[in-house]
Amino acid sequence: MWRRIIDRAWDFPLEYLRGPCHPLGRIFPKSYDRRGVVTISGTPTAGLADQPAKITIEGLAPLQGVTLRALVANEQGTLFDSCAHYQADGQGGIDLSKDVSKGGDYVGVEPMGLFWSLSPAAIEKPYQGLEPGHVERPVKVAITVHQEYSQPGAIPGQVLAQTSVERWFTLPDVRRIRLKEGAVRGSLFLPSGNGPFPGVIDMFGDEGGLIEFRSSLLATHGFAALSLPYFNFEDLPKVMDDFHLEYFEEAARFLLRHPKVKKPGIGVIGTGKGGELALSMMTFLPEVVAAVCISGCSSITASALHYGKLTLPGLCFNMSRIKISDNGVFDIYEALDDPRDPANSQCRIPIEKAEGHFLFVVGEDDRHWKSSLYAEIATACLRQHRKDNFKLLSYPGAGHQINPSFSPVCLVALDRVLGVPILSGGKNRAHAHAQEHSWGKILEFLNLHLR
Repeated sequence: MWRRIIDRAWDFPLEYLRGPCHPLGRIFPKSYDRRGVVTISGTPTAGLADQPAKITIEGLAPLQGVTLRALVANEQGTLFDSCAHYQADGQGGIDLSKDVSKGGDYVGVEPMGLFWSLSPAAIEKPYQGLEPGHVERPVKVAITVHQEYSQPGAIPGQVLAQTSVERWFTLPDVRRIRLKEGAVRGSLFLPSGNGPFPGVIDMFGDEGGLIEFRSSLLATHGFAALSLPYFNFEDLPKVMDDFHLEYFEEAARFLLRHPKVKKPGIGVIGTGKGGELALSMMTFLPEVVAAVCISGCSSITASALHYGKLTLPGLCFNMSRIKISDNGVFDIYEALDDPRDPANSQCRIPIEKAEGHFLFVVGEDDRHWKSSLYAEIATACLRQHRKDNFKLLSYPGAGHQINPSFSPVCLVALDRVLGVPILSGGKNRAHAHAQEHSWGKILEFLNLHLR
């Protein structure tokens, strides 16, 4: 319902929206003056989600203080919002690309702060993440300018101006093909044209299911991207059990055989458990020549990995080491067994056997687990074997879920399996900057080793 309201909100006069019985009455207060000359613009009005948008305001009084608010309703109707305080210049203008936010959800010069600071509105259940479920539809962001400063969650002042922008995760000419090829499931995104395009397999973590937004963005940058689920999707196993690398091998061979995919090798990118699987694919599968491991572990975790006669057992999670804060957030930072313990050596992924190239991306404030340590273990192993086929991007103040540029920062994530909030770590601004920088470096790395 909420999404329909937001989609139609801009088609109605604000007198309708501000009525006390209308669900947006609190967002568009009745003191709005239609005769105002304040204007706000967002450029482009429709653009890719990983590209910047320019927000400017004109017509304010010189040095006037205002609150900017962004509002999104996801496909389930959950509201996400953000706010920031700005002061107009001497000509009554504000330009988010160069002006400083003085408060709200972020401070400083943050051109995309309204976008990456979006979080569940005060009336919503906390810790939900804003990720698109259907990448062929845009995320519509409503942006309003309000009189004076108002704090996050508070009733805003009168509306002075409004606009909306669309954030797209694909382009009209990108093809999305639902895949049911042998045992492999997922979605293949193909750029327009005959190709051949560099191929990339894209995987996420222990949330399971089909997650497409990164794959669709990769396709907008010229990659043939396969979003690969590995449990909790269609006829795949419902829960995360022992894994067989043959499933991932079949996916790699399918992608490499595709007539629009460039030979002789493909890349793989994974976050969390997906990063661990990316390392495994690089190590054992000759089809994979480049791997991006985001916040992954250098050992197999939880579930064993099988490949032919080889078995790598998984590191165990010790539930007794989980801490729960007063507000019910689970801290699982110490729960995973130490991969440096000689007793756990069988769990280590022998990445020194790989001939391709690695890119490790970690946040130094990751509280989901010790991804920074795991990257150090992996890179030390490669150095020990006189390998220089790797690069490490390590970000102070960044947490666990490092997504493409301008993705909403989620420092506490609601676990889709357990249904409890898990501490991801990080600081909003530092994490947002890590996402923007690392996404550019990931695209650069994949282009270098696959094109």
